[in-house]
Amino acid sequence: MALLLLVRHGHSTANADAVLAGWTEGVGLTERGRGDVGRLAERLADVEVARLVTSPLQRCRETAGLLLPGRTAEVVEDLGECRYGAWTGRPIAELTKDPLWRTVQDDPASARFPDSDRYAAESLSEMAERTVAAIRRIDDEVTAERGPDAVWVAVSHGDPIKAVLADAVGAGLAGLQRVHVDPASVSVIRRTGSRPMVLATNSSGEAIGSGLARPATVPPGDATVGGGTG
Repeated sequence: MALLLLVRHGHSTANADAVLAGWTEGVGLTERGRGDVGRLAERLADVEVARLVTSPLQRCRETAGLLLPGRTAEVVEDLGECRYGAWTGRPIAELTKDPLWRTVQDDPASARFPDSDRYAAESLSEMAERTVAAIRRIDDEVTAERGPDAVWVAVSHGDPIKAVLADAVGAGLAGLQRVHVDPASVSVIRRTGSRPMVLATNSSGEAIGSGLARPATVPPGDATVGGGTG
């Protein structure tokens, strides 16, 4: 089957402020984020991309535009961020004190985010189901149209990408928090026969030491909901 490059959006204003952006409007890339995506674009310069798809959210659309200048990215609603409901826009440091945080960490398959009058809410299971289904559908389309050696790019968010990777290695949603993806990183998956193969994860081209620091707002061993701060 075709080769999928899963790209997380670049460092955003919400990452810088250590808040859970979710579907908040107006969250764009920082200068750091634009620079990181520019370097990733250089790494992909020689890759012939058959199809470019993106989450509808601004930070992903900006990333897609910088990644492949001159290309029009197809917006796919189901590649959007998890709908965090009442958690949307709140500081990560505050969310770590919410009892739901432990469910998200230890039993993500049973975690559902609280309802909100302003923002839609869903469970991590619902997020994973729609994202994985969208990835499989597009992969089938690219393979049918361009053949098994085609390469396509999907720009999305931390938790949706983690869900796709956890599914690809057979861990399911129980393995969600065992995966980490940084802003402006790329992960590579190829579906072979009846199962996917993960060829690379969280590749950003940065020095090893850059990924070793843990945000002070997040307890040791826990994954940052939404995928990262700082």
